Parts: sequence; structure tokens; C-alpha cells
Amino acid sequence: MSVPSQEAEMTRHLALVEEVLERFFSLSTQRAATLAPAYESLWKTLRSNTAGGKRFRPQMVMTAYTALGGSDLRSAAHVGASFELLHTALIVHDDVVDRDFVRRGIPNVSGSYRDVAQTAGLSLPTAEHRGMSVAVIAGDLALTGSFRLMERASANPEVRDALVELLDRAVFDSAAGELIDVDFSLYSGMPSIEEIVEMERLKTAVYSFEAPLQAGALLAGATHDVIAALGEFGRNIGIAYQIVDDLLGVFGNEAATGKTTLGDLREGKRTALIAFASQTSEWSSIAHLVGDSNLSDSDAATVREVLERTGAKKFTQRLASDYADEAVAALHGAGVPQQLIEQLTPLVSAVVERVR
Repeated sequence: MSVPSQEAEMTRHLALVEEVLERFFSLSTQRAATLAPAYESLWKTLRSNTAGGKRFRPQMVMTAYTALGGSDLRSAAHVGASFELLHTALIVHDDVVDRDFVRRGIPNVSGSYRDVAQTAGLSLPTAEHRGMSVAVIAGDLALTGSFRLMERASANPEVRDALVELLDRAVFDSAAGELIDVDFSLYSGMPSIEEIVEMERLKTAVYSFEAPLQAGALLAGATHDVIAALGEFGRNIGIAYQIVDDLLGVFGNEAATGKTTLGDLREGKRTALIAFASQTSEWSSIAHLVGDSNLSDSDAATVREVLERTGAKKFTQRLASDYADEAVAALHGAGVPQQLIEQLTPLVSAVVERVR
């Protein structure tokens, strides 16, 4: 299959996912309207915050499902939509944890309701509390909706139960990762690189890569060995992805990534990049800058210079490459079809090349 036809096929598959999400939000909004206008408005806000994403997790589901011989695309679309709603739930809640009111340059759920409250005359602290309170509710609705959509996948009871178990593990592990990340921010000490990698595996890799790939394979009737191999692939490429994301948070091109390169440094975010630097002799020269909420552009440039000079940047790039290599190795020798290997391999290159 040529690359253009693969892209066209994925576009058709994701259109089915959009149909599932559209129906879910339409029915939920209609249902909410029977209870209260404010509740209907909340569903509309949640819907708008789910729109416009790359649908990366549904892509993982559909890629594994179709390459492994699955043919019930509408059922697979329900599984893909389930993981997309889970993603919505987690980022809405994550924004509450981080007290963020903007995502992708526009107000998120918290920010939308904060702005409404401010316009109504409430003080900023009260308005922010109002926004975060509504976001908790919205995230809960997306989370329960994720399970509802998963249970609607057309599959025999045994497979459906296994799919729900996969989704449950994704939620369970992500919550553990979020808690560990919160704990990292509460203590002055620096966690080890291994601890940071494990946190990122739990918080991001499981629900973004590992579980969606395994869900697609499970629904397609793949063997245990293939499902396990895809889990290992997803685990390692997910870790590589997050390590690269952390690099871009400091060294990225803001115009290309849409992400500020000051936020992580001002937050003092615990990443493999920072953990490595903390073990070097030059750490003392920038330790007071990492975590400074008023960090200036010039001070950030100083931090970046030290991170490069100490080898922290190169080490982190190599660490991401190592996990990407492990991901590729997991696909071989377990009976994974060549077609699926060929479709997943470009993903590995795309992940690593983001910081070349």
C-alpha cells in the first residue's frame, strides 16, 4: 500500500471516529438540555475542547486493528473514540492540577468558566475557583463517557471485558503517574532519571500508545504474543515521545510546537534533562533559575547554554533514541505482520526527529 493511500485510508477511518464522537456529544447535549441550560452549556464547552486534536490515540487503535485484519471499522471507531475521550478527561483534569487556564493558545474549560465568572463581576480568585470546579465536573463526564463508548464496541463479551480492562488500566496507571508528578513538584530534592522515566511511562505512554495499540490488536483477534509486542512497542515509543516533548519544552521552536520554552523552566519541571544536569558540577550555577516563576528570556538562555555544555541535552536526545530503538526491536520476532511494522516504523522516526 502506498503512503498516500495509507493516509487516505486513515482519514476515512478517523472520519468514523468523528461520527462516533459527534453522536456522543449530540445525544449528551440534548440530554443535558432537559435538566438545565447551564448543564447544556457545559456539554457544549466540553465538546469544543475535544474538537481539533490530532486524534493520535484513535490512529493507534485503527492502525493496529486494520493491519491485523480487522474489518468492523465502526466498532473500532468506538474504541478509538473511547481513548480520545479519555485523553480529553485527562488533559482537562491535568489543567486543573497545574492551574492552567489556556491550552493551545485558547481558554480551556477552566479558562472559559473563569472568564464567564469574571464577566459576571466575581473576583479573580473566586472566578478561578469557579472555572476549576466546572473543569473537574467536565473531566468526570469525559471519563465516564470513555467507558460508555468502549462498552458499545461490537465484540463478544470476553473481548469487550478485556477492552474495558485495558481502558481501566490506562486510567489507573495514568492516575498513578499524575500523582507521582505532583509529588515531584512538592519536594526540593531531584528524583532520579529512572524515577522520572517511570512517571512518564505511567502518566503518558500507557494511555497514549500502549493501551490503544493493544486495544486495536485485541479487537482484531490478534495473538497474545502480538498484543504483548505492541504493548512493549507502545511503552517504549511513548517514553521516547515524552522525553522528546520535555526537550522541546526547553529547546523547541515555539512557532513550530505551539509551546512556550519558558513554561517548564519556570515551573521547575522534573525531567530527564534537568535530572541529568543536576548531577553535574555546573548545576549550582543554574539551580536557582530552574523553578523561578519570573525567569527572564536571558536567564532561560543561560540555563539552555549550561544544559548543552554539560551534555544534558545530548544525553537526553540519546536516551530518547535508545527507547525508540527498543520500540522497534519489540516489533520483530513476535509474529507482528510486516504491514503493521511498516506502518509503525515511521512513527519512531517522527518521534526522534522532532529534536534533530
